[in-house]
Amino acid sequence: MLIDHFLEAAVEVDVDALCDGKHVVIAGIMQHIEEAGIHSGDSSCVLPVVDLPQETLATLREYTRQLALALDVRGLVNLQFAIQRSRTKGERDRVFVIEVNPRASRTVPYVSKATGIPLAKIASRIMTGKSLATLLPEQVRDGCDLDTGAHFYVKSPVFPWNKFPGVDTVLGPEMRSTGEVMGVADNFGEAFAKAQLSAGQRLPLRGTVFFSVNDRDKDGLVALARDYVELGFRLVATHGTADVLERAGLTVERVYKVKEGRPNIVDLIKGDSIHLIINTPQGQDTFFDEKAIRRAAVQQRIPTITTMAAARAAAEGIAALQREIIHVDALQQLHAARALAAR
Repeated sequence: MLIDHFLEAAVEVDVDALCDGKHVVIAGIMQHIEEAGIHSGDSSCVLPVVDLPQETLATLREYTRQLALALDVRGLVNLQFAIQRSRTKGERDRVFVIEVNPRASRTVPYVSKATGIPLAKIASRIMTGKSLATLLPEQVRDGCDLDTGAHFYVKSPVFPWNKFPGVDTVLGPEMRSTGEVMGVADNFGEAFAKAQLSAGQRLPLRGTVFFSVNDRDKDGLVALARDYVELGFRLVATHGTADVLERAGLTVERVYKVKEGRPNIVDLIKGDSIHLIINTPQGQDTFFDEKAIRRAAVQQRIPTITTMAAARAAAEGIAALQREIIHVDALQQLHAARALAAR
């Protein structure tokens, strides 16, 4: 008999570290924007973390050091954690280890660009017998992570939806992305917006946002919808979601599901009446209605978000775009400024 235990609404974190068998230097702690359960290659993430408490970060660092040394890693190691957020005041978050990979991961180029440190080069030298005390003496002596300065670095996946008409865009444990991009800014919202733009996902600055979320996500629905109203968006929702929004005092236009009649949500999507879709599915066995919504969105090139965490990040990104304060920073300039400040 096999018994599985699943974590609901958990935050996933990636950690890249260097180990020489004696010392461990943490290169980067990356907070996933999508909830745990989405393949790490399909999830956007941000470095440094946005809202994890210091005590949770201390636990992540301690677990990383203990595991890397116990496995006698010589070079790079990647660890993936799931964090179960505490809902009771005073209780600490619970940190679960998902997996430990004693090798380089796909996040190494991303972390290297963010920190300005050539991780693969250093790892190669460790594998030939060099020590971290020689290669990164400051970090070994202080026991600190590699520095990312005062900027946020957001990695976002690139999906091939437009090349495969009819494909369902819902994300899960199987990796479906075909590339990655990075956005950099001195605030999280702008960095996320840049990453989405580079990935081919153009966030709307105004218009109508469609909500259809499952029962588990309705606790955070009202606050999220208010964020979009404050940004100037109109709300459209299916009946179950609309009930929650109207009880909270929000104005929302109701729309039929595909099987309920016409005009339905797919008709609105095809008629260019919807500019952003937030549709959280009911699991892997999604209903026909949800698949039809996402397929129509792909055909009309309408941004579709399938997790509440990503929808909140998109709201911050849209707010940054509406301020029209988009800066272009060269990585070389950021690294040079960081090195100058450290002197």
